[in-house]
Amino acid sequence: MSIRYDSVDRIFHLQTVGTSYLFQIHPKGYIQHLYWGRPIGDADARYIGRTVERASFSPNPDPEDKTLSLDTLPQEYPAYGTSDLRSPAYEIQMENGSSATELKYVEHTIASGKPELQGLPATYTESDDEADTLTLVLEDETSGLRAYVSYTAFEKLNAIARSVRFENRSGAPIRLIRALSMSVDFEHSSFRMLHLAGAWARERHIYTRALTPGTQSIESRRGASSHQHNPFVALLGRDATEDYGDVYGFSLVYSGSFLANVEVDQFGTTRVAIGINPFDFSWLLQPGETFQTPEAVMVYSSEGLGHMSRTFHELYRSRLCRGAHRDKERPILINNWEATYFNFNAEKISAIAEAGSELGIELFVLDDGWFGNRDNDKGSLGDWFVDKNKLPNGLKDLAEKIEGMGMKFGLWFEPEMVSPDSELYRKHPDWCLHVPNRRRSEARNQLILDYSRADVREYIVSVISDILGNSPISYVKWDMNRNMSEIGSAKLPPERQRETAHRYMLGLYEVLEEVTSRFPHILFESCSGGGGRFDPGMLYYMPQTWTSDNTDAVSRLYIQYGTSIVYPVSSMGAHVSAVPNHQTGRNTSIDMRAHAAYTGAFGYELDLTKLTDSEKAAAKEQVSFFKSIRKLVQFGDFYRILSPLDGDETAWMVVSKDKKEAYLAYFQTRNEANAPLGRIRLKGLDPTLRYRIPDSDSIVGGDFLMNVGLPKPQTWGDYSSAVYYLKAE
Repeated sequence: MSIRYDSVDRIFHLQTVGTSYLFQIHPKGYIQHLYWGRPIGDADARYIGRTVERASFSPNPDPEDKTLSLDTLPQEYPAYGTSDLRSPAYEIQMENGSSATELKYVEHTIASGKPELQGLPATYTESDDEADTLTLVLEDETSGLRAYVSYTAFEKLNAIARSVRFENRSGAPIRLIRALSMSVDFEHSSFRMLHLAGAWARERHIYTRALTPGTQSIESRRGASSHQHNPFVALLGRDATEDYGDVYGFSLVYSGSFLANVEVDQFGTTRVAIGINPFDFSWLLQPGETFQTPEAVMVYSSEGLGHMSRTFHELYRSRLCRGAHRDKERPILINNWEATYFNFNAEKISAIAEAGSELGIELFVLDDGWFGNRDNDKGSLGDWFVDKNKLPNGLKDLAEKIEGMGMKFGLWFEPEMVSPDSELYRKHPDWCLHVPNRRRSEARNQLILDYSRADVREYIVSVISDILGNSPISYVKWDMNRNMSEIGSAKLPPERQRETAHRYMLGLYEVLEEVTSRFPHILFESCSGGGGRFDPGMLYYMPQTWTSDNTDAVSRLYIQYGTSIVYPVSSMGAHVSAVPNHQTGRNTSIDMRAHAAYTGAFGYELDLTKLTDSEKAAAKEQVSFFKSIRKLVQFGDFYRILSPLDGDETAWMVVSKDKKEAYLAYFQTRNEANAPLGRIRLKGLDPTLRYRIPDSDSIVGGDFLMNVGLPKPQTWGDYSSAVYYLKAE
């Protein structure tokens, strides 16, 4: 088993192929963290479970034992109010107004496999021998609060998943005001913190900083995981690099507001916690009721940041994403958005599709503007019926025509939104999130439907199902283009209004589960103004996400490089778009645009009918080439080689599982006169195999390619790129 319990020393030992995670039941019933790092054998608690007396400002719960202070004890799920003065993992408010609690050990179970989280996305197993799950039962006797703290160790996938379920076992209401998914204490603070931050069209850029005393955190208060911060943080040892050193990664499987908190205390220890953002959150637990936190996934790597990323990639690709398309190569698509925006008709769409078919493209996606009276972004969201002025013969006729061209048909939706100028809003003005006697602030001329309401969810499932069930639709792009304000629900009583944002997420997950289950043949792609909700929660329902509305090839180097820290290549939507680019105004070659977009779910987003003959020839060659490397790129092991953050060069590569194939991409954004000659040292190859170099007669050993490398291409001008396909002989 991957989880063992030493009943003598009362130590739990979670083991995977690359890590050991240990904690102990303290004699006073507290859960004391001991170790997390490289695999070890049996633990000797005398050497890793030390407690010493500190200053009187760190109170002692046991007056007879001055060495015990919860303010210094490394803990697994720390409380508020009973002498630990650091950041707590949870906090409650009881009927008498007090918040002090103290969870202590009651019992535990260890079982094979992994149970589902009710109503929430989570990692899973396909057979019970893939993982073991430990559930600690902790209880605060005074309040009657019980916590079921869950750990799943994925032995071969080298990850640990954690979550908590609270239960009110008292006879009075209890209000949760903080309920994070995990917490872990480190005995030192010699780390750098890495996180992914940005904005719309500039998502998931990499930022690192050394830890300092105090709190450093990232969060979203926007009702979505957000463009601004991704629900992920990593701690890197001071000497850790892409390929060497200790790295600890924390990823939250949740799509709403979150908090990732790192605190360095007075003694130089570090506490990391992640979960639902406590800001503007509370949850009323009546007697007998329970509350389930989202899941947090923890990955340790002793081989640097790259190994941590590949661990997340494999876990999320194979045991988070689900459905018929999880393991399938993703179709090459053409999307009409940047080609036409709202200004199209059936003839124009058919012309673009026909041009795509001639290039070998496999899927046409009709984007925003096909419904209601949607000639701009000022109205009609919620009116999910076909605009007969644009499509007089309806969706089915258009889809069948495109299928007759040898392509599949896909459709854009934004089902979580409503326009004030819509039939739906005029009929149901109370169906949006709103607060009485407050303005209803609009963003992009729209409001958010209240998915905490069952009637709203039922309506959305019904209208979406009608459309998907009556036309040959193979793909859906599910968009969401604003964040929450005036967060309130007409259906919830006053004492539950601060539950609205989380109830919305639970409602969204319910809708997604229902719709994707009804139409398992459809490939769903999530979107939120591009990458505003690129998180593990959405990947559970939709195996790919539109990475960013910014399709500029240079910008995408930063965005996709940062996204790869956590998320697999198969999850990243990446398209070739028109130049000058619609987001940056930058001109890049059609080759560079394709080379950047190859590392993802590849497609085009421009007017194919306006391509020159040379551009058409290039695009046709790109489509053909990508089909030859698609399985390798989307399901191989990803290696970062040169970071765009370090200069004017970027390089990454993908290696097949058997190491017999490799794809390498190199980009140079700015050229210099008389620049130094250089080499690209490859990664992940088999040193004993010999690989044929493309466009040459050379066959070179994997050891040579990794230690000596390939000469960097000699380029002319800015914004150049080159790609290589290597195959073992």
